[in-house]
Amino acid sequence: MQLNDQRDIKAAPDVVWAAILDPQMLQAAIPGCESVSGSVEDGFEAVVTQKVGPVKATFTGMVRFSDIQPGQGLTISGEGKGGPAGFAKGGAKVRLDPIPEGTRLSYEVDASVGGKLAQLGSRIIDGFAKKMADEFFQRFQQAVEGPVTVAEEEAAPEEPAPEGEPKKGWFKRLLG
Repeated sequence: MQLNDQRDIKAAPDVVWAAILDPQMLQAAIPGCESVSGSVEDGFEAVVTQKVGPVKATFTGMVRFSDIQPGQGLTISGEGKGGPAGFAKGGAKVRLDPIPEGTRLSYEVDASVGGKLAQLGSRIIDGFAKKMADEFFQRFQQAVEGPVTVAEEEAAPEEPAPEGEPKKGWFKRLLG
């Protein structure tokens, strides 16, 4: 399954770059992520619980960065094993381009699964992979952009973040 898309993030490229390399940011952005530990150089170990169709599994795996071009882009690769459920692996080529409003984050995602998950059929798997990629980059964008402006807040008041989840824009406030 392959997916190409882009998001315009209202933050400077250096803020977006720092966020994409931060393990706390990755944990906040990965749907179902329970933990992330490690470093950019050695890779990150992650534990993620997901339900794909009727199959629910906890995946443990590695996330590695390659083709690193500081401030411009990189490739994120990951592979996880979910025991009897099977395995999932994939990657995303991420490119950052400055735009007047902040940063345009473009990505190309490629994902595949095996084992019991592969028996679900490509329609379910492709839909799930697209949903996961969209959700990851949406959560990433929300965490980086920071708090909404007064005008936006009056138009749509922000609901409190669910317990245990960081509030919107926590990473940008941390760097600011």
